[in-house]
Amino acid sequence: MPDVYATIAEADPELQQQLAGVLELRAADPAQQAMLDEYTARLELPDGAAVLEVGCGTGAISRRLTELPGVASVTGIDPSALFIARARELADGLAVTFAVGDGRALDLPCEAYDAVVFHTSLCHVPHCELALDEAHRVLRPDGRLAVFDGDYATITMARNVRDPLQSCADAVLAMLVHDPWLMRRIAPMLDEHGFADVQLHGHSYASAGGTEYFLALVDRGADALEAEGTVGPELAAGLKAEGRARMAAGAFFGSIGYVSALARRP
Repeated sequence: MPDVYATIAEADPELQQQLAGVLELRAADPAQQAMLDEYTARLELPDGAAVLEVGCGTGAISRRLTELPGVASVTGIDPSALFIARARELADGLAVTFAVGDGRALDLPCEAYDAVVFHTSLCHVPHCELALDEAHRVLRPDGRLAVFDGDYATITMARNVRDPLQSCADAVLAMLVHDPWLMRRIAPMLDEHGFADVQLHGHSYASAGGTEYFLALVDRGADALEAEGTVGPELAAGLKAEGRARMAAGAFFGSIGYVSALARRP
């Protein structure tokens, strides 16, 4: 099953609504917020900075970016009109604007931003090198690029070799991620596309008792398995119930590795 985010503007509106909820759920997770705070603290933005988030979804990260020291304005771009409409509702009164757009062909002027952020979005973009070229174009000289994404080949919910919940992890990976190995190649990619001073940092997202975000991944994975005909509705419901039973017992395990890459436009 291909990554639904890669063609999100064409996705069924009901599915887009479900994914909008998942995006907000993930952004509200304290461990996810801690990783965001950790890498954005290293951006070293000037006073009055203009920041662009590419692939902003419902705007949860854009809203947090308005709180960074020195930031005067944030612009969020996403191909989903439904996501953008939700982002505008949730950001009412903040110094952030949203527009529908494709990160590979931005309708934005050259050298207009002090920072460009891809937060868990670049892995969903086919031919993502085009998005990196566009980020380079719209950044001012000495502007900062931040790419934060999962090393999604590491995602696991398994507690042993035959754990059935791992099938949910594998299915959600196929459904929601175009390139699970992107962050393993990101440093040379940034060099090739004109960025300098590339720095990589690893981050760990793990839960020994379960989180609402991991349960959402179980649900989406079970739904994907049912949709492709791998399991029937009874087994899909059973996988969801197993995830909740483990969480209630404090026995759920889930882990995803993340990587942040910071760079500069010379």
